[in-house]
Amino acid sequence: MKILFIGGTGNISSAVSNRAIAMGIDLTLLNRGSREPIEGAQNITVDIADEAALHRALAGKQFDCVVNWIAFTPADVARDIRLFGDKTSQYIFISSASAYQKPPLVPIITESTPLCNPHWEYSRNKIACEDALMAAYRNDGFPAVILRPSLTYNTLFPIALGGWGCFTLAQRMLDGKEIVVHGDGTSLWTVTHADDFAKGFIPLMGHPLATGQSFHITSDELLTWNQIYSIMADALGCKANLVHIPSDFIVKEVPDLEGTLLGDKSHSAIFDNSKIKQFVPGFVATIPFHEGIRRTVAWFNENPARKVINEHEDTVQNTLIRRYRQTS
Repeated sequence: MKILFIGGTGNISSAVSNRAIAMGIDLTLLNRGSREPIEGAQNITVDIADEAALHRALAGKQFDCVVNWIAFTPADVARDIRLFGDKTSQYIFISSASAYQKPPLVPIITESTPLCNPHWEYSRNKIACEDALMAAYRNDGFPAVILRPSLTYNTLFPIALGGWGCFTLAQRMLDGKEIVVHGDGTSLWTVTHADDFAKGFIPLMGHPLATGQSFHITSDELLTWNQIYSIMADALGCKANLVHIPSDFIVKEVPDLEGTLLGDKSHSAIFDNSKIKQFVPGFVATIPFHEGIRRTVAWFNENPARKVINEHEDTVQNTLIRRYRQTS
């Protein structure tokens, strides 16, 4: 099976790339070449924004499946529809579980849960991408499949706030500093290791019944945010010093956090994985968070250069704690 990943070296996609190669899949990665290459994959180095260069790079090539890991706007998928309509038998778009209805009206999320997020432009753009792809599927037979990951981690800490892709919150824990937890920390959340996501994802590539369908792939393990931070601290070898602050207060003080909190993580997320288990018999997430987060910590420890501290995020934590205490 010949597969093209647009991207393929990120937090989730690198795990999928590595598993695909281990399974003997003929994998090509198309990206700018700014990250470490994936051993065993072929590479096309081109800027996805340069459509003329893409045409040249893909001339004469055919794929059984194309997966775009880095499409975020309707313009991105419109370009892909033009490029890949006659080059692939299947196109998989990586959407987001944050596209599901916020606030949720029912506690259990299925693929039939409405898509609506008034709080987060990122999610609304993903919804618009899905709409465009499904219209292309219905009207022109474009072989679209929709995947909606939730908070999936590998080389990132699955946190609600405190810096995405950096070591900032982990270092605060190690230093004994307080960290902000939204609400009272008791809402339920689902975090999924990328290696588990890959187990559900790869069998969908080339699946003859997946076209026109949407899926989410998550763990069935449910944790409170208090548990997530405490388990993360335990993996680091320290204790979590939690400060609970209402989400509305956080968003009032830092409006940029409206999307990730009110549009996502302030609500419980309980996923029904029946559909992916129907299409991929035997799929089950087997990496509990207490094990997976130790892998993440080990990845950071392998190379101290990865332990980047975001001073802005550190300041936001301090400011939120100070201002909340001034008003309480």
